[in-house]
Amino acid sequence: MSPRLLVILLILAAHSAATGRETPPPLLAGAARIDITHPDHPSPSCPLRARALAFEQPENGRSALVIAIDVVALAEIGPLRDPFLARVRSRIEESTGIPADSIIVNASHCHGIPCEDVEDRVVAVAEEAWSRRVAVRSGAGAGHEDRISENRRLELVDGGQADVRHAYAMPADEDVAAVGPIDPEIGVLRLDRADEGTPLAVVFQFACHPIQGVPGGGNTPDLTGFAAQVIEENLGPDCIALFLQGCAGDINPAHYKTVDRPRDAEYHGNRLGLATLKAARAIETRPGSGFHVRCRSLPLPRADLSERIAAMESELDDLLDSLRGTSLNLKTFLPLYVKYHLFPDAPSHYRHRYLQDESIGREDWNHLDAVNRKNLEAYLANIRTMEEMTRLQINLALLEKHQARNAEANMQPVEAELMALRVGDFRLVTFPGEVTVPVGLAIKGASPHRYSFVSGYTNGYLYYAPTAAQLLNRGGAQEDSDCLLAPGWEKAFTAAALELFDDR
Repeated sequence: MSPRLLVILLILAAHSAATGRETPPPLLAGAARIDITHPDHPSPSCPLRARALAFEQPENGRSALVIAIDVVALAEIGPLRDPFLARVRSRIEESTGIPADSIIVNASHCHGIPCEDVEDRVVAVAEEAWSRRVAVRSGAGAGHEDRISENRRLELVDGGQADVRHAYAMPADEDVAAVGPIDPEIGVLRLDRADEGTPLAVVFQFACHPIQGVPGGGNTPDLTGFAAQVIEENLGPDCIALFLQGCAGDINPAHYKTVDRPRDAEYHGNRLGLATLKAARAIETRPGSGFHVRCRSLPLPRADLSERIAAMESELDDLLDSLRGTSLNLKTFLPLYVKYHLFPDAPSHYRHRYLQDESIGREDWNHLDAVNRKNLEAYLANIRTMEEMTRLQINLALLEKHQARNAEANMQPVEAELMALRVGDFRLVTFPGEVTVPVGLAIKGASPHRYSFVSGYTNGYLYYAPTAAQLLNRGGAQEDSDCLLAPGWEKAFTAAALELFDDR
């Protein structure tokens, strides 16, 4: 412990004795960041980073560490495969004394490319954060941003659901009935240095896939990286902004599939950063905040997908059989389609030629139009069938992958590591998968604590975790297809999360 920190703690103790009032035990925190951008894939406007925030309450011997990394996931997908997490935790515990089960590691879920020595850099930034501990004041709050995200699951007129992905086409506009919810709330934890009052760190939590990209398709931490950069630039170089991904399993950035303008995550990131700053500046921090960290393992049921796989295979066969011949190809279809939508009453020629035929009792143009319309409809039907087959084939492959995985595990439960962190009024529960937003909204709504937040993508990766209702749509969307879990997982996790929020 540094001499300066010791003096601060002694002053607080003396003040407590002099006033006769019990002073809550002081909270110490330190923060740091480090560049983890791959040198062969630079990101000059906004580097990929790992950020760390260390906590200690010396009076009760508690310590914890929160690490936020600009990567897609921890294990299973992306470059940080097992045993990355175990090695990082072990090395940090050895060098700092922070217990491995008190270390929270959250992936932003951006699709950036980190450097090859990312493990060493993550350990280094954690050690630096631990070495920079000072007494802090803390406060919790919430911001609001509803312009940068959209639910990517679409309710269809026929009662099914589809999702918005680049992997396959959108459903026809006339087939879309409704969209799902978003979570516009930004969870905010602010930490100020107790002696100076200057901001030490801002933790901000939000639910949105950071997959908007940048013009040219370069390496990027995406919208969440730009948001953190905005916060740090406004609060000063000595303030670290840590982003924690929320329940973003079914949440896309707005305008995700636009083809009319360059896709640029900086716009979304600036909005998220400014909304977070507004919320952070409204928070009043106070000393002696309660601090608690817990970790537990939760067994979750695996899904038997065999029946759904068989049904989808049959559905694909039926779609293939439904394809019908047409004399058109793309070269002839496109100009015909345009003409027959410009002026449907006289698409093939000027209107006066139709009137001329009518005046002499002929139907030549009308007969031509009837043939062309029939061919257009046949070609359009084949296109729609192709699009549906593409969606089903891609999602069927996901089901088959997870069915093989579950069979290999003999359908034994999946072990999910959950963690809970409380700093003052700020409460966080984590899950190692892509939780969809209705799950997070329900848990937050049921919590008796105002500032309760749920983060997926933490301490591992268990693929998507949709609601029990969403899992009735198996094979219709990525979230319900790229999933190991049976519907009962939601009830089990909800109960565990609410129990973890109560740290008494």
